[in-house]
Amino acid sequence: AMALSGVRVLELAGLAPAPLCGMILADFGAQVVRVDRLSRSAAASAHADVQARGKRSLALDLKRPQGTAALRRLCGKADVLIEPFRHGVMERLGLGPEVLLQENPRLIYARLTGFGQTGKYAKSAGHDINYLALSGVLSKLGRKNENPYAPVNLLADFAGGGVMCALGIVIALFERARSGRGQVIDASMVEGVAYLSSFLWKSQNLGLWSQPRGENLLDSGAPFYEIYRTSDGKFMAVGAIEPKFYNQLIKGLGLNLDELPFQMSFSSWPEMKKTFASIFAQKTQAEWCSIFDSTDACVTPVLSFGDAASHQHNKERSSFIKNDQGEVSPRPAPVLSRTPAVPSRERDPFIGEHTEEILLEYGFTKQEIAKLYSDKAIEFKNLKANL
Repeated sequence: AMALSGVRVLELAGLAPAPLCGMILADFGAQVVRVDRLSRSAAASAHADVQARGKRSLALDLKRPQGTAALRRLCGKADVLIEPFRHGVMERLGLGPEVLLQENPRLIYARLTGFGQTGKYAKSAGHDINYLALSGVLSKLGRKNENPYAPVNLLADFAGGGVMCALGIVIALFERARSGRGQVIDASMVEGVAYLSSFLWKSQNLGLWSQPRGENLLDSGAPFYEIYRTSDGKFMAVGAIEPKFYNQLIKGLGLNLDELPFQMSFSSWPEMKKTFASIFAQKTQAEWCSIFDSTDACVTPVLSFGDAASHQHNKERSSFIKNDQGEVSPRPAPVLSRTPAVPSRERDPFIGEHTEEILLEYGFTKQEIAKLYSDKAIEFKNLKANL
């Protein structure tokens, strides 16, 4: 059995962070039901979930009282509810935590939002770049003399949002094993990414960030912590911080350490960057790999998704998996020795594909399901053409 086997999760369909949270739980064994909007709604088609691995789909219309009543009943038998809506939406539906936890005191009610449940921006719209900005982290990202730079939407949406929320759920499940009681999780992406950046906050007095953005040790200021273009238009990532690693970098580049400025001479860094760049530009990525792969110079190739999946190291660890449709994606991490994740290799579910199956599992009778269907509160994938 996987670590989360037997845990029943209801994930209300939403954008990227909540689906990742649900997929993590599913990968490690939880029975995750994605509660979808009916497929005929514009919102359903606009919010395609590409992180539905291992989930089943129940199509429910929460705009109808019969739909909200059904979800309320489902929550009575669930362990976890993940809801991604803006502050107040669930309360307006009569599905707030004060209602659902009274009916199911063991329920873990996870609220995953950008700004959190309280505060000035609690009811405001936003995206990863906004949460990253408010956390203070965005001010640290970017090169010298350039605007701050948001690295796609990984940090706030997924790391600060989806992953932190999954961590909160697992912590709450662990605590519930002792107390028998559920609780509400207020997962704010602003706070999640701020917490993720604790090292940046706590290292400010160490001098690591004393220079303007883009001129420090770890933010592209140092020549030995940088990305360089190769002769074939590819790139190598250099992270030779410690002197013993830096020495091996210098050796691999064919330079003489005694003829170079001191490694930590800030004023020499711009010129050293030019020197390193000119040398890296003389060989292909493969040639540099042959030079550095057997060393501790902390130099690695910058790989495309396709190259990452086929790289020898990743192949030896089976770091990427292929589903039944031939799609490649990262395998769940971290790896557990005794109860590892066994991710589903089946295709992602269609909206409403498992509606009847799930409702029966949660105690609904066939007559009740037929009534919900006639009331247009649910949808079956196999009956879609008749709707």
